[in-house]
Amino acid sequence: MIRSVTANLLNWKNSSSRKVMLLRGARQVGKTYSVRELGKTFTFFLEANFEKDREIHQFFSGSLDPNMICQKISAYYSIPIIPGKTLIFFDEIQACPEAISSLRFFYENVPDIHVIAAGSLLEFALENIPSYGVGRIQHLFMYPLSFDEFLLANNEKGLLGEKGQASPTTPLEKPFHDKLLDYLKIYYLFGGMPEVVSEYVTTKNILNCQKILDNLIESLKDDFAKYRKRSLVQRLREVFLSITVQAGSKFMFSNIDSDSRHGSLKEALDILVQAGLAFKVFHSSSRGIPLGAQVKHKRFKVILFDIGMHQRILGADASGILTANNVEMINKGSVAELFTGLEIIKYSPSDLRAEIYYWHREKRGSTAEVDYLVQKNGAIIPVEVKAGTRGKMQSMRIFMEERKLESGIRISLEPFSSYGNIDVVPLYAISNIIKER
Repeated sequence: MIRSVTANLLNWKNSSSRKVMLLRGARQVGKTYSVRELGKTFTFFLEANFEKDREIHQFFSGSLDPNMICQKISAYYSIPIIPGKTLIFFDEIQACPEAISSLRFFYENVPDIHVIAAGSLLEFALENIPSYGVGRIQHLFMYPLSFDEFLLANNEKGLLGEKGQASPTTPLEKPFHDKLLDYLKIYYLFGGMPEVVSEYVTTKNILNCQKILDNLIESLKDDFAKYRKRSLVQRLREVFLSITVQAGSKFMFSNIDSDSRHGSLKEALDILVQAGLAFKVFHSSSRGIPLGAQVKHKRFKVILFDIGMHQRILGADASGILTANNVEMINKGSVAELFTGLEIIKYSPSDLRAEIYYWHREKRGSTAEVDYLVQKNGAIIPVEVKAGTRGKMQSMRIFMEERKLESGIRISLEPFSSYGNIDVVPLYAISNIIKER
């Protein structure tokens, strides 16, 4: 399965200024698979899993000299470690904090050796090791498959190419537009988790895809027990469910069906965000660049990390979506807004933790709101999402007038077009505007 992260990993492999790579992201998004694929481009590939092979922990219990560590793990796995020819992969590294601490010394003492580390609960381990490798570690954030990656998985490279060349001045021909909308319906239903996408591409079996989604959701909930020392499992489950229910609106702890106090619910939400299972969309006053400098931390929305899981949790009707003649049926509620936010995140710079913003008019009694804000060529671009092919853009025009902005973007089911200084971009082509950044 072709992933955009592959190009980043290959660039890292060939870079003369390469550092140790730390691959970060939620569980089951394809981190291990991607590293194994990269391993095929090396003469030797050594994979050390700290959860499965507990014996290797002792190699990191004393000296963290990378030469000694390499000597020991090479002998243990019977795989030679040769600079430039061997890729070392430390998987589930969060299970061995000492191994995380050793990463900085690989960069300092043996920079010619390629080392990648990853882990499913890595974020929680890192916060307990504040100086594990500042300036010595390169980060790469991974997410579920984007819509472009979904098209590639379905062998639609040509269709992806046509989409990538389209714009409001050179719109797609109707057959391409319609075909992309058909794929969008499928993606809305199943999302971008690699196991689900692989099942769909291989079998086209809808029931199997739904079962895999169900299993993934239950696995994530089971993982909550691993956070027990930090927050009660029940609180995590309550907040996890509420994220889907409150999608598209300002997140309110008072709307969570729970007897817990505000503080424990806030802690649970922060844990889910830290684990990569959800993203906060912060309100920004947006009076200049950078947007993050003008954030209102108490005003935010929250979106789940995968649209397929979101739909499955809410019990979306698969037959209704896939057989609908009017594609607008798949965009009811906040799903289009959720999809847009996740696409913006996935096309953000992969070496930084993604940040995403929206705007709400700060006047009493006002309902003006712009769904998302992006920075492009040093300017703020408002992005408003319309669920179908209709809808006024009063909020965007208010925002553009107040901030004296020259252009905006409307995301909808319409083909590429424009309304004066507002470009219309179809939902399936969000990558066209984000990649340009």
